[in-house]
Amino acid sequence: MTAPESESLVESIMDHHTTITKPQTLFTKNRLNDSDDDEEEEKCDVEVWEMLSKSFIQVQSVLDQNRVLINQVNENHQSKIADNLAKNVALIREINTNISKVLSIYSDLSLNFSTIVHQRRAAMINCERSVDDNA
Repeated sequence: MTAPESESLVESIMDHHTTITKPQTLFTKNRLNDSDDDEEEEKCDVEVWEMLSKSFIQVQSVLDQNRVLINQVNENHQSKIADNLAKNVALIREINTNISKVLSIYSDLSLNFSTIVHQRRAAMINCERSVDDNA
């Protein structure tokens, strides 16, 4: 199987795995807000959800590609044809590269999510201080 063939197979597999539903909000609203704060919070929730969805879709795509590559490696191994066995070296390297991609995607996701949570907490604390100062 050539790279373009495996990519088209991955794309067809992706069509079956990309249904992700969005929750109403990701964070509980536990304070009184004016409508501007509500809109900003919902906008942030949408951004967070889109970031999560995009990352999970990227990971699923890479994992689906690895499934195709692993199947090809298994077929080559079972054939016991010298040329096919030699091809496995490159396929296994590609699988390893894909695993590194998944690691990188999850690492970026973790960092981005953590940053957003810290920003939200800081904003909530500042808002509470502002309310306390005005009271």
